Amino acid sequence: MKFLDEAKIWVKAGDGGDGVVAFRRERFIEYGGPDGGNGGKGGDIIVEAVEGLNTLIDFRYSQHFKARKGGNGAGSDRTGAGSDDVTLKVPVGTVILAEDKETVLADMTQVGQRATICTGGDGGHGNAHFKTSTNRAPRRADKGWPGEERWIWLRLKLIADAGLVGLPNAGKSTFLAASSAAKPKIADYPFTTLNPQLGVVRLNATEEFVLADIPGLIEGAAEGAGLGTRFLGHVERCAVLLHLIDGSQADPVRAYETVRAELEEYGGGLADKPEILALNKTDAMTPQARASRVKALERATGRPVRLISGVTGEGVPETLRLLADTVYRAREEATEA
Repeated sequence: MKFLDEAKIWVKAGDGGDGVVAFRRERFIEYGGPDGGNGGKGGDIIVEAVEGLNTLIDFRYSQHFKARKGGNGAGSDRTGAGSDDVTLKVPVGTVILAEDKETVLADMTQVGQRATICTGGDGGHGNAHFKTSTNRAPRRADKGWPGEERWIWLRLKLIADAGLVGLPNAGKSTFLAASSAAKPKIADYPFTTLNPQLGVVRLNATEEFVLADIPGLIEGAAEGAGLGTRFLGHVERCAVLLHLIDGSQADPVRAYETVRAELEEYGGGLADKPEILALNKTDAMTPQARASRVKALERATGRPVRLISGVTGEGVPETLRLLADTVYRAREEATEA
């Protein structure tokens, strides 16, 4: 299935049904009086988060959604039928934005969560509604109220506990494959990963968390270079970032600073998230290179640097444990809050 994480659609709730002008006409009843019924309510447009979806591909070709109009009123004081709602099913993690792409209408973070995006119009009053002591035979009936309509943006932000960031070819896909059952494409050229990948990391029978791998960043990504920062939204919900740095390159400090600059330029709180630094591909480094590059990184960043290898598994279990502890700590803080 093709991955699609953004879609623009038009939605319109149903108009209300019209009220009617009618008078009671029965045999042997001399004074009938007005009995025109009200119109029915138009259908709403509702968005629901469901399991089993991880893309917005359903909205690539169907981009207009309209609920039906409410039924018109009728004589004998009968109210028109209300129309059924139209429910759009989206993946968990979908954010509903207004046409300006800034105003958040709803954030679908839980399975079964529902949000009414457009409300159907109320039905118009029939002439029975306008009967008074001084106006015994009103001939007024109102049209139904129009339903709301708008263009909206659907933007998917995958629900993951931890996220992998780094330059292309930093070994993110290899690390994801080594630590979970995910099978991302792995090759020896940049931008192997073109779409975000998710993997469930199981430490034991009771401990697990979701790890997200996003396409690599390059210098100028915030201005659209490479794949840009389009996919950074998928790690906005993460509790911790694992910053992988290719240890086989000569200047790991520049690689770190490049990615950090793009995270800060993107915003969204990514630069402030807890971050674990890991020098990857230790299997391709000499002992002297390990020591010198770790020392240079620690001096430049002021934080500890872990040595790992997604190929041999060196340092992977310890790094996963550190990620899990940070995730569980964030969950506890969220629960207490």
